[in-house]
Amino acid sequence: MDIIISNSSGEPIYQQISQQIKAQIMSGELKEGDLLPSMRNLAVELRISVITTKRAYEDLEREGFIESYTGKGSFVKAQNAELLREEGLRQTEELLQKACEKAVLCNVSLEELKEILELVYAESVGEK
Repeated sequence: MDIIISNSSGEPIYQQISQQIKAQIMSGELKEGDLLPSMRNLAVELRISVITTKRAYEDLEREGFIESYTGKGSFVKAQNAELLREEGLRQTEELLQKACEKAVLCNVSLEELKEILELVYAESVGEK
């Protein structure tokens, strides 16, 4: 499992871990029943505190992405399609909020922003 930690992101390390694991689950890279590295092994691999990995795993479990069993480990939980869609929508809204804030700072009109979004979206889905 590839997780990249950035000390300059301004985001807590445990959130970086949980977001990257969520993204791997949502993309299908991690599938239902896959065993995650132990909290200790992940901490050693990333050269961070086991408390940090514990917090990331606890967040993932609380949000319904993984389930943990004492003595067995943490596994990717069967995903509810609606939960995955809702998480994707939440992440999209967050990114669009940042894009809107930047557009306002640069005096980009709503019409220009819509046009940019339509072009970017069409490119993303392979339309010309």
